[in-house]
Amino acid sequence: MATNRDEEDDLEMALRMSLQGSPPEAKRSKPGDFAGVSVGDESAEARNRRLQRELMASAAEKRIRAMGKAKVSEEEGERSRKRDESTKREDRVERKVLFDSGEELSLSLVEELFGMIFGGAVTKDVLAQWCNQGIRFSSDPETSMGLVQHEGGPCGVLATLQAYVLKYLIFFRDHLGNPDITVPFGKSQFSKGSDDFASISDESKERALVHAMVEVLFLCGTDKKQDVVTSLGGFAQDLTEGGAAEHKEKISNILDGMLIESASDLHKLLRVKTFTSRRDAFHHLTVVMPLFESRLGALLFLVSALLSRGLDLIQADRDDPSQPLVTAPFGHASQEIVNLLLCGEAVPNVFDGKMDLGGGMSLKGIPANVQVGFLSLLESLNLCKVGQYLKYPQWPIWVVGSESHYTVLFASDPSVQEENELEQRESQIRRAFDAQDQSGGGGFISVEGFRQVLKDANIHFSDEQVENMCGTGFIVWSEFWQALLELDKNLGGMKDPSGLMGKKMFDIYHFNGIAKSVANGNEGVGRPMQRPRLCKLSVVVPPRWTPEDYLAGAASCRNKDDVVIALNDLPQANQHAPLVDCIRTRWARATCNWVGDAPSIV
Repeated sequence: MATNRDEEDDLEMALRMSLQGSPPEAKRSKPGDFAGVSVGDESAEARNRRLQRELMASAAEKRIRAMGKAKVSEEEGERSRKRDESTKREDRVERKVLFDSGEELSLSLVEELFGMIFGGAVTKDVLAQWCNQGIRFSSDPETSMGLVQHEGGPCGVLATLQAYVLKYLIFFRDHLGNPDITVPFGKSQFSKGSDDFASISDESKERALVHAMVEVLFLCGTDKKQDVVTSLGGFAQDLTEGGAAEHKEKISNILDGMLIESASDLHKLLRVKTFTSRRDAFHHLTVVMPLFESRLGALLFLVSALLSRGLDLIQADRDDPSQPLVTAPFGHASQEIVNLLLCGEAVPNVFDGKMDLGGGMSLKGIPANVQVGFLSLLESLNLCKVGQYLKYPQWPIWVVGSESHYTVLFASDPSVQEENELEQRESQIRRAFDAQDQSGGGGFISVEGFRQVLKDANIHFSDEQVENMCGTGFIVWSEFWQALLELDKNLGGMKDPSGLMGKKMFDIYHFNGIAKSVANGNEGVGRPMQRPRLCKLSVVVPPRWTPEDYLAGAASCRNKDDVVIALNDLPQANQHAPLVDCIRTRWARATCNWVGDAPSIV
């Protein structure tokens, strides 16, 4: 230390002076320093002794001052340490208030909520399905990016949430640490996303899940400005200390043996907290994630979405509010639940906008563009019509609905969504036609609606063609489309004299979260394991002629050999599964191939 060095220097000087015969001139003293002593009368020896005493006193004074400073510094350090501990205690209290406090709902509200979800005659089996499904990632390395499903009912919640998770894992992986990610930056800023699922860390997956939950809940929130996060009572203190494994064990112990068979049972557990800040919601969900991983996780998230929207608005969204949102008798998530998570409104239909039935009655469909879309096997069976909003989402990710299950179809390259000139033209005409279709997706419109379509889409049929198509009093899409294929492009039709129809080729993935038996490596070797399924499909979309058109043209050839050559140019037979029928509702005439077991949508 500098003080010790000064002290040693002073002592060393005093020692040298005592040994010198003629010491150096003493330092000047201030008046009064040596009162009563005449400096001029001092002997050399006395002066030396006096100077030694003076230097030693000065060194001692410095030593005392240094000790005082050290003591003050120690006292200040102790006070600083106490302030830090106090601040940390206050921070812990603030975290408990911010992350873990929640309000208890009234029993009447929970009874309304319970009845809206399950109805008045729900079975124990259906309740068991919804009370034993957590939101957890698969432990299987090949499907570790996916949420695993063990029960049949909540697949609509899990598959839709999975679609949003994939959005963040594929296209936002480098931004997952930012809690303020909201709506996407725009497709134009992203090229091909990452499909290297094996390299995704557990931390990245959890953050992607939290981002997905925040986005969905704020989408459901009133005016998209708030969300409600539902949790369970009794966990506030438990989730502020300890690790994730400890949290899960505590929650499991508390829920062990706890049955939810009525609104009263649910009322004892539910707590809610409302957020207007996405950042605050993100931090809160990060802390309470063990609750959503518990066996009540899927139900808690559904309740959060319903309360974010508001029960009155949920009922106003629906065409028939008297029916439960979980369908009887098998307890599947209704289309209203899926639509709520996709577009923020619990509308029951998948077409665009509203369908006016006359007399002040209408059916409600998807109100606007969506982030992730929806395809349905029922459309391939002509039982419904999925609108353009759901078929052409912001990101190339679709929830796929079958008669009894929901899965996810997705691509890592946004270009699969891009359309060439003719595809854009078809989409424009189809949208205009669907806007006039009052048949509930039946594919036909009135004469008045047809004339409006011609005007909106700038199509110029001859008067004779218009009269022929209007002869029956209604116009069917298939006949209208055939006429468009024969109408020249410069008249608003689809006939392209250049013949440049374009061929699309791309890869797409299908994920089924429900655990199924899959052979371990080589088929027939070892015991099958239960795990979700991820299947990669190679998709080819041929040019815009139909096989019938091609055969008609080929049959006109004079040389029989030419006909054989033409037939050989037809697309090769592709592998088929019900999923392919769903894909063809988005990409007409697509052919698909894959390796291994066929993708399953059940």
